[in-house]
Amino acid sequence: MILIFMIPSIEWVNNKVKMIDQTVLPHKLEFLEFDDYRDVATSIKVMNIRGAPAIGIAAAMGMALATLEFKELPKETFLEEMEKAADIIRKTRPTASNLFWAIDRIWKIISSYPDNPSNLSELVIEEAKLMAQEDVNVNKNIGKNGASLLDDGDAILTHCNAGSLATVQYGTALAPVRAAIEQGKNISVIADETRPRLQGARLTAYELQYDKIPVKVISDASSGLIMRLGKINKVIVGTDRVTSDAVFNKIGTYLVALAAKDNNIPFYVAAPTSTLSLHETIKDVTIEQRDSIEVSNVLGKVQIVPDGVECLNYAFDITPFRLVTAIITEDGVFSPKELLKQYK
Repeated sequence: MILIFMIPSIEWVNNKVKMIDQTVLPHKLEFLEFDDYRDVATSIKVMNIRGAPAIGIAAAMGMALATLEFKELPKETFLEEMEKAADIIRKTRPTASNLFWAIDRIWKIISSYPDNPSNLSELVIEEAKLMAQEDVNVNKNIGKNGASLLDDGDAILTHCNAGSLATVQYGTALAPVRAAIEQGKNISVIADETRPRLQGARLTAYELQYDKIPVKVISDASSGLIMRLGKINKVIVGTDRVTSDAVFNKIGTYLVALAAKDNNIPFYVAAPTSTLSLHETIKDVTIEQRDSIEVSNVLGKVQIVPDGVECLNYAFDITPFRLVTAIITEDGVFSPKELLKQYK
């Protein structure tokens, strides 16, 4: 039995981008459809779609929509409009490498194509669709590689959502869990809630319950105690960017890594190579700051902070390599030192 949340988080359908609206999960399963790249950009910014790999595919498909809009223009004007489209999409989320990787990959096709734009659009569309399928294949390979790290009976802590909903399908951090269960291992998951947007409680728990994978949700502040009590065997998280010295992932990851280190629990990072940005260091990366209302209000519905009190809302934090046991890519499992040797 193959365990996979059966609905793609994003796909290209009839020259439109169709995606699950992740802001209304777990209460509703609704879909959004866009035929304008500007709307795709907005969907990335407001997190209708989120997760580094899924954001990358959304960016590629947004660029494909832009080629449809501008394909009848003269080539020089077409290129100017496409540069504007790329810039709008780039500015949506500043931290995840996949966003920029996807736009650059599409731009290579656009900039090298000698003929008029009307013939180019189909090539870009096919490339975006290919990237979506590649994402699924990459995730399954991460699963196979990571499953070797998991033992029968393990309870795995994960932070945020790096499952099927964060990718096109199958997931990154949850891929080894799915693969290990497919191999017959008895694996369960502990998902911390992941304030302030609660992706662990809303999304990870939702898709694992869908696949009938045992899951429990804990408050963010509980993970250290749960480790100390011996209820967690390993930690697997995803990542939005890997530099030459650190892993950038959802805010709170650093604290989980510190607790894992103190309790001698392996801390693994599932990282498709599209997230690798090994020419950079910590100082090169902009940490996204989001609207403070995400902290002062629970899902924008219930205010929990007194009026006039300032809230800080950094979306990501920095986990230095010294806290990382290994990084799982589609090519294998590597220590941070081995990762640099393999890819840099």
